Amino acid sequence: MMRSPARIVLVAALASVCGLWGCASDAESGYALTSPYRTDIQSVSVPIFRNDTFEPYIEEALTKAIVTEIHRTTPWRVTSSDNSQAVLSGAITNVSMRKLSTQDTSGLTQELALELTVAFEFKRRADATILVARRNFRTADPFVPGGGVAEGREIGRRGAIDDMARAIVAELRSSW
Repeated sequence: MMRSPARIVLVAALASVCGLWGCASDAESGYALTSPYRTDIQSVSVPIFRNDTFEPYIEEALTKAIVTEIHRTTPWRVTSSDNSQAVLSGAITNVSMRKLSTQDTSGLTQELALELTVAFEFKRRADATILVARRNFRTADPFVPGGGVAEGREIGRRGAIDDMARAIVAELRSSW
C-alpha cells in the first residue's frame, strides 16, 4: 500500500502539535516555548566593567562583547543608565595563563589557556533589587603559543572574552 505525500505531511504535523502540548508556558514546569529571559525588563544598561588586573583594555573588549551578546540573544535593548530598567555591572578580577599540555620530549608548552575571572551583578534599577550576582565566575579559552602554528595570546584573549560574554548573558536567564 502506497502512502500519499499529503498523508505523510498530515501525520508529521499532528505529531509536532502533540509534541508541543508537552511544553509549558512556565519554564519551571518543563520545556517552554517562551523566552528564557525576564519579561519584566525591556532595557538594560551595561557600564564599562572595572578592570582590577594589569591586562590593558580588556574591560572595554568584555563590555562590548556583552552588549553584542545581549543584542544577539535577548529581547532586551541596551540603553543609557538613565533610561534602563536594569543595570549589569561588574569587575574583571583576574586574568591568568594556565598550561594545558607540554611536549613529552622537550617539556615545552604546547597549549595554554587564558583564564578570565569576573564578578558581576544584575540589578533592577527602580528598587536596586539584585536579580543575579556571581563572584569568581571563570571562563578559559585554549590557544597554541609559539612554534609554526602559533595562534598567539590575542587568540586566547579574544576567545576568553567571547566565552565570558556568552556565559554572563546566559546567567541572566530567568530561574528554571
